[in-house]
Amino acid sequence: MKIKFCGAARQVTGSSHLITLDSGFRILLDCGLFQGNGKDSWDENRKWFFDPAEIDCLVLSHAHIDHSGRIPKLVRDGFKGDIHSTHATRSLCAIMLLDSAYIQERDAEWYNRKLLKKKHPKGELREPLYVAEHVAEAMTMFTTYGYNRWTEIHPGVRLMFRDAGHILGSASVQLEITENGRTTRIGFTGDVGRPSRPILRDPQPMEPVDILICESTYGDKEHSSAPKEIEKFLEVIRHTCVDKRGKLIIPAFSVGRTQEIVYMLDQLATANRLPHIPVYVDSPLAVNATQVFGAHPECFDNELNKYLLIDDNPFGFNNLHYIRAVEKSKALNTSTEPCIIISASGMMNAGRVKHHLYNNIEQGENTFLIVGYCTPETPGGQLRDGATAIRVFGDYKMVKADVVVMDSFSAHGDRKELKAFIQNQKKSLNRLFLVHGELDTQQAFKDYLEEDGFNHIGIPSPGQEFHV
Repeated sequence: MKIKFCGAARQVTGSSHLITLDSGFRILLDCGLFQGNGKDSWDENRKWFFDPAEIDCLVLSHAHIDHSGRIPKLVRDGFKGDIHSTHATRSLCAIMLLDSAYIQERDAEWYNRKLLKKKHPKGELREPLYVAEHVAEAMTMFTTYGYNRWTEIHPGVRLMFRDAGHILGSASVQLEITENGRTTRIGFTGDVGRPSRPILRDPQPMEPVDILICESTYGDKEHSSAPKEIEKFLEVIRHTCVDKRGKLIIPAFSVGRTQEIVYMLDQLATANRLPHIPVYVDSPLAVNATQVFGAHPECFDNELNKYLLIDDNPFGFNNLHYIRAVEKSKALNTSTEPCIIISASGMMNAGRVKHHLYNNIEQGENTFLIVGYCTPETPGGQLRDGATAIRVFGDYKMVKADVVVMDSFSAHGDRKELKAFIQNQKKSLNRLFLVHGELDTQQAFKDYLEEDGFNHIGIPSPGQEFHV
C-alpha cells in the first residue's frame, strides 16, 4: 500500500492525499483548491500528481474549498467514481462549488481582459478551472452517510466518519483496509475543530489507527479561552463603533466562521449588550450557507439546542441585514455610519471584503478584525504581520485603520487541542504524517509531539510517496 501527498504538504491549502492499495484500487482523500499564492496557485490548481481517470473513489472530509474546491476539475479531467461524504458536507458543497465556479469564470475573464489590453501580450489566455456544468455533474456522484457508522465502500475497504467539530458536516476519516490477509487502519483528521465552541459539537476522537494523517495549522500556537473572547469582541465593537464612530470590518469565510460570529452577536443582542448599530453580512454565499445550517440541526451542540428554546432563530436579530445585491454592497463602501460588516473571504484576497479593504483601510476610525488563519502573502496575512502599507487592486494603500487579531475564533484546534485529539493514538501508531500547515509550524508541532512521546513523525513534501 502507498500514500502520496498531493496537496497541503508543507502548506495549508490544497488538501489531497492518495492511497493506492496493492490491488491497484485508488482512494483520494480530499480534493482541495490551492489558495493564496497568486500565479503559483494558478499553476498548482491545473496540475495533478495522478491521473484523475484512474481514481476509483474520493472521500471528502468537509466542504471548505481548500478541501473540496477541485472536485469539479477532477470530474472534468476524467474522474468517474463515487464521492463519499457526510450529509451536511454534500449540502454545503452544492452551494460552495457553484460559488467557486463563478469565481473561476470571473477571475479568468479579468485576467484575459488585462492581458489583451497590453500592446504586446505575453502569456496564454486563461480558461476557468471548471464551470457550473462540471459542478452539476460532480453533485450526482455523492453518496452520503451519518457519523459513527462503518460502511463497506469496496471489497476489503470500510469507511467511517466521526464528527470533527470544525464546520457543519466536517469529519475525520477512518479507513479499515484488508488485503493480503492483513488489516491496516488509516486515519485522516481532516481539519480538527475546537472543544467548547458554539453551534457545533466538540470534536470526537477517532478509534486507534496504525497510520495517521494529521492537520497542523496551529501546531505552534495556543488560542485564547472563550470567556475572554466574547468580552474582547465586545470591547472591539464598542471602541470602533461607539467611541470612534467607525466601521468594524470582519473578514470571515462564508461557511462556519460567519455563522459563529452572527450567533455570538445574536446572543449579545438577546442579552441587550450589543450596541444599537447595524450589522451587515455581505456575502451571498454566507446567506445561502446560513440557510443550510438551519437544515442540519443534527450537527448542533447542546448549547445551541437549549438556546433555540428561547430564540428560534439564532442567526437573526434586529439590526442584522443579509446582503445579496451588489448595489447594496457597494453602498457600504461609501457609507459613513458606524456598523459591523462581515464579509468574505477570510484572507481578504478575493470577494467583496477586498473592496471593503480598498475603501476603508486608510480611515483611522475603522477597525479590521482578523478572526482566522491567513496565508502570509495574502492581504490578511500581511495585516496580521503588521504591514504599514498593502497593495489592493494594483494600488498601494496606507494602513491607518486599526488591525486586531483574535485567533480564539479559529475553527482549527491549537497545538494542545490537536494533541488531545490524537492522544489515544499514541500506542497504536506506526506512522504519523503532518499535513495542512506551514513548514515552520509543522516542525514546531513535530517537536511538541515528540516531547510527549509520539514517534515516527513525518512531514511530507509535495508529491512525496510512502510505502506503508
